[in-house]
Amino acid sequence: MQVDRTLAPLPEEVVDRYLAILGVARREPSLAALRELVAAHLTRVPFENISKLYYRKRLGLVNLPPIRLYLDGIEQRHFGGTCYSNNYHFNLLLRGLGYEAKLCASDMKTPHVHALNMIRIEDREYLADTGYAAPLLEPIPRDLAVDYETQLGRDRYVLKPQDANGCSRLELYRDGVLRHGYLAKPEPRKIENFSKVIAASFSADATFLNSVLLVRFYPGRSVLIHNLTLVESEGDQSTVHGLANRDELIAAIEQRFAISRVIAREAIGQLGNLQDAWS
Repeated sequence: MQVDRTLAPLPEEVVDRYLAILGVARREPSLAALRELVAAHLTRVPFENISKLYYRKRLGLVNLPPIRLYLDGIEQRHFGGTCYSNNYHFNLLLRGLGYEAKLCASDMKTPHVHALNMIRIEDREYLADTGYAAPLLEPIPRDLAVDYETQLGRDRYVLKPQDANGCSRLELYRDGVLRHGYLAKPEPRKIENFSKVIAASFSADATFLNSVLLVRFYPGRSVLIHNLTLVESEGDQSTVHGLANRDELIAAIEQRFAISRVIAREAIGQLGNLQDAWS
């Protein structure tokens, strides 16, 4: 397995701070420790684009937040991130802990548009995706003989066995209908390889500059806000609540995600018509 050996390691104090945020003790690399890290990241760090909107407006940021700003956001503002920030920073943490982890790209409608991690541990390679707004709370082995399924509420995620090129396809079914997915490719990538798609994610028509999506996971349940819809899922059941207007949306973000309504209002105030984040 090839990894990017040129990447500077995280300073030890940053690794310790990251682990403290996740509520995880430092351990030697193992599958059990990796499972703990993945579950902690998915349950402690939400998927959300409020920080993307807020930092763009407040700081003029049109790139990934540096690691210390990313951790500040989690600690001080209850932020998380979207695919690039959550998976890239998790990659830095894994490498800082001694894991053989590589950042990889996935195709959606556009090639190489999504980032995720592949980790080799105990003679097997695992996929870990902390940035897809999905309840993938444990690393998934890539040498599958049959489909690997994860269900939460109305959503069912299916990871298929590798294809002839060694790629792994993940499919999202919502209410039984295929809604989204990606094809994960095993070649290691540097974050610089994503520079064009990251820049595009700040363009005027970019998905997360024209929609609101926040997801927080808990063992066996989740809370999701997508535009003017609040979805609470537990087990195989989902309850969908409509939000009447943006004031209710802002209030729901504060209540469910502890992001202050001042920040949420500033972030959402720059949005026009809200678009479907899964389109």
